[in-house]
Amino acid sequence: MRKVLKNVSVLLMCMVLMMSVLTGCGNNDPTANHQTQQTEERLDGVEGYPLTITDSFGKEVTLQKEPMRIVSIAPSVTEMIYAIGGEEKLVGRTDYCDYPEQVREIESVGPITPVDIEKIISLEPDLVITSTHVYGEESEKLEEAGIPIIGLYEVDKVEGVYTMLDTLGMILNKQQEAEKVVQEMKTTIEEVQTKVASLEKPTVYYVVGYGEYGDFSAPENTSIGEMIELAGGKDIVPASESWSYSLEALLAADPDIIVIRNGDKEGFMSAAGYNELTAVKEGHVYEIDNNLIDRQSNRNAEGILELAKIFHPEAFQS
Repeated sequence: MRKVLKNVSVLLMCMVLMMSVLTGCGNNDPTANHQTQQTEERLDGVEGYPLTITDSFGKEVTLQKEPMRIVSIAPSVTEMIYAIGGEEKLVGRTDYCDYPEQVREIESVGPITPVDIEKIISLEPDLVITSTHVYGEESEKLEEAGIPIIGLYEVDKVEGVYTMLDTLGMILNKQQEAEKVVQEMKTTIEEVQTKVASLEKPTVYYVVGYGEYGDFSAPENTSIGEMIELAGGKDIVPASESWSYSLEALLAADPDIIVIRNGDKEGFMSAAGYNELTAVKEGHVYEIDNNLIDRQSNRNAEGILELAKIFHPEAFQS
C-alpha cells in the first residue's frame, strides 16, 4: 500500500511540475510566453508607488501602494521573497513552500492546487504572487475581493530567474537586494562555466518520474535542460513540448550519468529495465535535492554547481 501511495505521489508531483512548465497563470492567457517586463510606468507617488508592471503572462497590474501583506502560491516565489529580504511581508504560503526552514512559521493556505481561495481572502493580503497555479474562477474570486494577482514564471531560460528577481525587487521595494542576489547567481554560474568549459560533456538523464506511471524528464529546451548544459553536461532528452519519455528511449540513449531526487536512487537502480542501464551497472546514478533544479529561483545557481560537481568532480577538488 505504501508503495502505491508513493507512486501516486510521484505522479502528482510530475503533473504539477509539468503544469508549471507547459501552462500559464489562469488569470492570463495560459499559452502566453511573455518575459516579465520591468516597470514600464512609474506614476508619481511616495517611494515609487503607484507602480505599474507587466507580469510574466502579459498582464498589466498597478499597485497603488507598497504591498505589506503578501500570499505566495509558489515555492519558487517564496524562496525568492526570502532571498531578497521580503519575508516580513509574507502572511501566507502553500504546503509545498518549505524553504527556508523558517517559512514553516508562516500560515499555510493549503496545497498548490486546488487553491483555497477563501483561506487566502481571510488573511487579508494586498497582493497574491503565483507562478502557474491560479485559474479562471479562482483568480476571478480574488480579483472580486480586490486582491491583485501577479504571475512570475519564466519557463525556458535560467536568466528568466534574474527577470523574476528584478520584478519581485520592484514589487517589494527591495531593488538593491534583488540586484545583489542576481549578481551572486551570475558569479556562481560563471565560475562553474569557467571550470567545465574545456571538459568533455557526459550525456545526462534527469529523472522527474519513473515506473508504472510512466517516465518523465526535462527536455533540453527547458530551463532544467539549460542547467544541465551550463553544468557541463548534455541532456539526452531532445527538445519537446512534452516531458513524457520512455524506458525504451532511455535504454537506447544509455546515458553516462543519471541524476535523481534524494531518496529515489535505490528504487530506480533495482527496478526492472532500469537496472540494464550502463550508468546503473557502473554506479553512475546520483541523488540531488531536486528543489535546486525543479523550482525556478535563485537556488538554481546552487543547483548548477551541484550538477557540475556530479558531472566533473575532478574540476572541483580542493
